[in-house]
Amino acid sequence: MSDPNTTHRIADLETLQAVYGHPSIASIKKEVDYIHPHYRKLVEASPFAVLATHGPDGPDASPRGDPAGFIRVCDEKTILLPDRRGNNRLDSLRNIIHDPRVALLFLIPGVGETLRINGVAEISTDPVLLEQFSLKGKLPSSVLIIKVKKVFFQCSRAVLRSRLWDSTLHVERSSLPSVGAMLETLSNAEIDGAKYDSDLPERIQKTMY
Repeated sequence: MSDPNTTHRIADLETLQAVYGHPSIASIKKEVDYIHPHYRKLVEASPFAVLATHGPDGPDASPRGDPAGFIRVCDEKTILLPDRRGNNRLDSLRNIIHDPRVALLFLIPGVGETLRINGVAEISTDPVLLEQFSLKGKLPSSVLIIKVKKVFFQCSRAVLRSRLWDSTLHVERSSLPSVGAMLETLSNAEIDGAKYDSDLPERIQKTMY
């Protein structure tokens, strides 16, 4: 949608500040440049995070998940993220090679607050490091070594407004297009959607790690 009326468009910092005002002291004080012991507990309780990267084609966000604590705190300035088996698009890894700056958003089931970490990443295939993240007899393809630059928690408003953890609002998967249906349409029937859906559960289990 294009809006020819630019009267209400915010295009400078002064106008933005006038609309939103200034952050509270709590919003400022919660930010640190290291993994505080309180923040470490949040990282270790999280089984799911979103990894944001930026490449030549723009930004990207990728889901990452494993048993809680899968992203490990090496020290107060370093976290380690194993890169498990995926679709081999390698969007995040390609972006990191282009621009090592990354951001992570950690979610904890049942908890409203989220944790945000910004840092700089490098991709490692050090065998000793990979072995530390062996799971179900499988090694990750690589491990991201992320040097922490900024850490702070986000208040629970977004999670509460969305009622994210409210099981009564869980969506029936069958009410949405299946993976096969989407792929068949998007591939102009090059992919057999029904067969893809039929094979998918077993394929996921076999290729989880």
